[in-house]
Amino acid sequence: MNYIFWKRITDVVLSGIGLLVLWPILLLIALIIKLDSKGNVLFKQRRVGKEKKEFLILKFRTMYTDAPKEMPTHLLQNPDALITKVGRFLRKSSLDELPQLINIFKGEMSIVGPRPALWNQYDLIAERDKYGANDIRPGLTGWAQVNGRDELSIEKKALLDGEYVTNISYSTDSKCFKLTILAVIKRDGVVEGEHP
Repeated sequence: MNYIFWKRITDVVLSGIGLLVLWPILLLIALIIKLDSKGNVLFKQRRVGKEKKEFLILKFRTMYTDAPKEMPTHLLQNPDALITKVGRFLRKSSLDELPQLINIFKGEMSIVGPRPALWNQYDLIAERDKYGANDIRPGLTGWAQVNGRDELSIEKKALLDGEYVTNISYSTDSKCFKLTILAVIKRDGVVEGEHP
């Protein structure tokens, strides 16, 4: 059996364990969000998945309800004014991404893979087509995320996603996961607001 099969089995097992172990923390975060600002606890956004099929990615809501919903945060003019107090902490710690364990368990995402593009990021989607990066499940983290994240150009991001597709294996996923933990701790490559 090939690695893709075992990768999916691993995704189901690890996301299932994660949801079982972390549910008290997820519940606590949800309560804090609810007390901090009005609106839904979860933020849902259309993203492009495997074979360019759209799905709703799940995140803890970190912005006020009147914030633009179909634009990457790093392209917003003044994101600080849109992010809630609790949201700022959730973003810095990457805890806002935890609900994606549900997306992984359902088979819409993988633990490691290209980060899912917004449905309207046509340039990134087209560039990824060149490398077959739209043909696999998107990930909670990916090779591009540990090599620059928001600081990367569209072309470089797609190229790195293509490198991941070419070299997909247990060792590549393990390396990517370890580098992700380091990147989250150091908060590498995160850009909030419009930048050159």
